[in-house]
Amino acid sequence: MAPIIALGVFILGYILISLESKVRVSKSAFALSMGGILWIILGIHDSTLVSQEITPVSYDIFNVVVFLLAAMSLVEILVHYRVFDVIRGKIFSYHLSDKKQFILLTFLAFVFSAIIDNLTTTIVMTVIARQFFKGKNLLVAVVGVVIAANAGGAFSPIGDVTTIMLWLADKFSTYTIITSGFLPSLSLWVASTFLLVRQISESGDDAPEEIITNLTRSEKFVVGLVGFSFLLPIAARSVGLPPVLGILLGLGITWVVIDILKILYKERTHMTASIDNLIQKTDIASLKFFIGILLSVAALNALGVLEFFSHLLYGGGESIFRVVSGNVALGITSSFLDNIPLTAIAIDILHIQSAEIWVLLAICVGTGGSLLALGSAAGVVAMGMVKELTFGQYFKIGFLPALIGFLISICVWLLQYFLF
Repeated sequence: MAPIIALGVFILGYILISLESKVRVSKSAFALSMGGILWIILGIHDSTLVSQEITPVSYDIFNVVVFLLAAMSLVEILVHYRVFDVIRGKIFSYHLSDKKQFILLTFLAFVFSAIIDNLTTTIVMTVIARQFFKGKNLLVAVVGVVIAANAGGAFSPIGDVTTIMLWLADKFSTYTIITSGFLPSLSLWVASTFLLVRQISESGDDAPEEIITNLTRSEKFVVGLVGFSFLLPIAARSVGLPPVLGILLGLGITWVVIDILKILYKERTHMTASIDNLIQKTDIASLKFFIGILLSVAALNALGVLEFFSHLLYGGGESIFRVVSGNVALGITSSFLDNIPLTAIAIDILHIQSAEIWVLLAICVGTGGSLLALGSAAGVVAMGMVKELTFGQYFKIGFLPALIGFLISICVWLLQYFLF
């Protein structure tokens, strides 16, 4: 009975979150309430499960939320040091149309998400998009960034949390995920971008009054430190440490350097930045929302709801057809249920040796979350950063392009699999 009640609470909470703009109650409030209620249900059902699950769940939430907080703080530093103004000036100097700007922005999101990760890339590219677009164009651009970042992260071993999980579980090698996953991911980006760019309306030359194309030596040094900070999570992972330690180290080093620069620069300029103030500018409400979602999904996982759905998708057999169709269905499921516990369950219950099949799983759960705004961490963060992007707006703009791109990527993977 408890799993059924919990599933009902989750569905109700999900509906209320999606209706945030109509009920005029913060989605963060709904998410936190839903998470708390689900854990109370878990406690009533089996109090020993709470003591068993709360520690690993808290650890996972700490890693994700603190990583987000550090990444957002670093992005705020880039904003303060005018990096995005420089990029905006460079792009405007090429006199690109709004549609070409959109294509360039999503392409950069696709590439960068494979190098760093889709979450950080979404944060950075959303900030840039706000410099380029307004109104409906901004919403379309942010949706395009989310879809492109998720697609780019799906073919890289460090591009998404799920690919990291599968990579560390030795389900595929670095070479296999890149060679087998690149074309399906690329085809998804091409198809979705082609459909989304048709929604961009030309607004004419929107150049800023002041176009900044250069930074001072000190500014370049700080920006370089921020870039170095985004690489430290990869270095931390390579030596067996949580990525969050890497990005916290980068933020700490950058903070020290900026405080030293404040001492050296006697006159008050933009170089005398206050990191305390910059951190306060981060969207804490979106972090609370993310905490609520993670708590909710963890409770469902502890109650066995996610495992039930996973067995329902794959069944008792492990034929290639059943596993491929199960992976695709799991990808669609990840549009409304977090892909991390779904991937963890798939690792436990599937015993397929083919690395290419696991690559398909990475593509499906990594990009299936793009179908809905709440289906991926990138979409959740984008909604937090652009308040106008509601659940309904995301659905109207991005669902069909993301779905068509998702299905095309599956077809490309199947073509690769049966030919090679």
